[in-house]
Amino acid sequence: MEKLDLNLRSCQAKTMGTVVSIAGALIITLYKGFAVTSSVMPNNLFLPSQQSQWLLGGFLLATSTFCGSLSLVIQTWTIKDYPEELMLITIATSFSVILSFVVAFVAEENPKAWILKPDSELVCILYSAILVLSTRSVVYAWACRKKGPVYVAMFSPLGIVIALAMGIVFLGDTLYLGSVIGAATIAVGFYAVIWGQAQEENICEKHGTCSIISSSSSCSETTLLLNKSKDTMVA
Repeated sequence: MEKLDLNLRSCQAKTMGTVVSIAGALIITLYKGFAVTSSVMPNNLFLPSQQSQWLLGGFLLATSTFCGSLSLVIQTWTIKDYPEELMLITIATSFSVILSFVVAFVAEENPKAWILKPDSELVCILYSAILVLSTRSVVYAWACRKKGPVYVAMFSPLGIVIALAMGIVFLGDTLYLGSVIGAATIAVGFYAVIWGQAQEENICEKHGTCSIISSSSSCSETTLLLNKSKDTMVA
């Protein structure tokens, strides 16, 4: 896991970068400003107008983000002792399917909603199951084993920027000043964290110690090789 030492520039960069990225995400969410570009499509073209519940939505989003971050830490702990990403994700996904079925069975009162038809809804289900859930989870587990949970979690704020850009390009959403400022802020924070991570890996490679580094595989492999070479020399 990550060990925080604010006396090191790399840890300072990672800490400040994380705070800056969170601030950028809040700017995109809470501040709109004036429109930089105009929307080319009606806002209600794809989704019906519904009453917004910002308080409930914000609470659920915060809970989801916290649980997602916690799952990355647990995955990193597990993958260290059991480095089989496909089997790990298969087990985790199976439990998710069971829990989702129980919740959907209780919440959904209309039995006809379980009938799948060859339409866009089925395509969305297959896309979510294959790419959004399965493929992404395997990539997350692999990246956690290679780089650690902080590296993986830093791509979540960057995903907001990617979703914003795709909405503007493909859906014709309006680009606001707050989105531009927030995206730039997230990019700065993301670069700071990645720079700090790279500096820690360089320190690990030079000194052959992982006392201040996260549990990345490159650092662990370096230490194992050094220990093996020492044992060979002693023998």
